Amino acid sequence: MHPILFEIPTPWGALPIYSYGVMLGTSMIVAWYVIMWLGEREGFERETLANTFIITAVSAIVGARALYILTNPHEFESIRDLVNLRGGGLVAYGGFLGGFFGALFYLRSQKKSLLSFADVAAPTLALGLALTRIGCYLYGCDYGARLEDDAPSWLREIGTFPHWHDGNGSPAWAHHVANYGLAHDAQHSFPVHPTQIYESLAGFVLLAVTIAMWRRRSFRGEVLLALTMFYGVWRFAIEYVRDDPERGFFFGFSTSQLVSLALVPIAAFFYHQGKKAQSQSPVPVMRLGAPETYATPEPARAPSEEVELAAPETKKSGAKRKKTAKR
Repeated sequence: MHPILFEIPTPWGALPIYSYGVMLGTSMIVAWYVIMWLGEREGFERETLANTFIITAVSAIVGARALYILTNPHEFESIRDLVNLRGGGLVAYGGFLGGFFGALFYLRSQKKSLLSFADVAAPTLALGLALTRIGCYLYGCDYGARLEDDAPSWLREIGTFPHWHDGNGSPAWAHHVANYGLAHDAQHSFPVHPTQIYESLAGFVLLAVTIAMWRRRSFRGEVLLALTMFYGVWRFAIEYVRDDPERGFFFGFSTSQLVSLALVPIAAFFYHQGKKAQSQSPVPVMRLGAPETYATPEPARAPSEEVELAAPETKKSGAKRKKTAKR
């Protein structure tokens, strides 16, 4: 664990640079280049992509923070606590919903296609999951439930979080001391599922899947809808092996499980509708050109229309054509 990567000396004291913040910033930088790479091939102008990316990123952070605050109001005592993101405190689903509505409102105002941008943005959502969960692992948050005694030794090793030297401990260590009888002088937490690594690996898999789907999609919005279904099912399942109390619980489910229960059926419905419409009236998805229109084949002209539009070479040749037509 490396919750603080390094410190920057300042006249007011050392400024810690948190690993989670570094990975969050890294995910934003990489996502920028992915958005530009795919967006230009989709037909968007760079200015539109840049503006949409900034608005979506800010909306995503606000949404992720807002959902965390709603599920953990007891952790915040001042306005400064609300905006302190260096140590984490973001919920992936809040970021997804915040970014979606931010992009929706902006693109609607610009009369641009949301679905085309959604397909471009879907791989960056998977990438963000992969990178930020590495930050979660380095910081020690979003940890999993305790492992069984017969779990593989390598899994137990990477799933053990330390008691820091300053008297505090990692979130897992503190939780085990408070709830599971771990001794205060214990140097490590009980071994737990490294759910941060599980989710990071899932993010890289989803990144590969969404890139492949973007190249072969049959209707606009297909990539985002597929990502919503895949991640929703995954997130619902992974919650059963997570143990951090910040997730929030209602009706026996975590907050993210309830969101999954709502989003997956909605995404599945619209995915089915898109596939159905495409099978009934196939329209090729245009990747190079204006994103507001589809590339449709030019209708064939009738034979008589071709004859009328063709300029006769000479009177003689025109007479031959009429004679041939009579035969």
